[in-house]
Amino acid sequence: MSTPQSDGQRAMGRDARKLAELTDKVLFGDIWERPELSKRDRSVITVAALVAMYRLEQLPFHFNRALENGVTKEELIEIITHLAFYSGWPTAASAIQLLSSATSPD
Repeated sequence: MSTPQSDGQRAMGRDARKLAELTDKVLFGDIWERPELSKRDRSVITVAALVAMYRLEQLPFHFNRALENGVTKEELIEIITHLAFYSGWPTAASAIQLLSSATSPD
């Protein structure tokens, strides 16, 4: 019987075990669990930062996490639309394409 992969293992792969461990324990186990912000708020902030910094490879994972944390697809679209005027049209256009791919039915 196989053990389910942790968020860190899914994000970092099984080859980078220490990075996956730090991701699980520090990022998702500590930072994401701090009570001062809700997970929903943390998802909004994370998606906005990733769009603005053009970190496309991270967006599909965080779009799905945001949806799990109660952010709606419509809210994600509005966040991306708003950011088009602050981080640039290409960042928003690329993010919208990724959001459509991440949330479209298979």
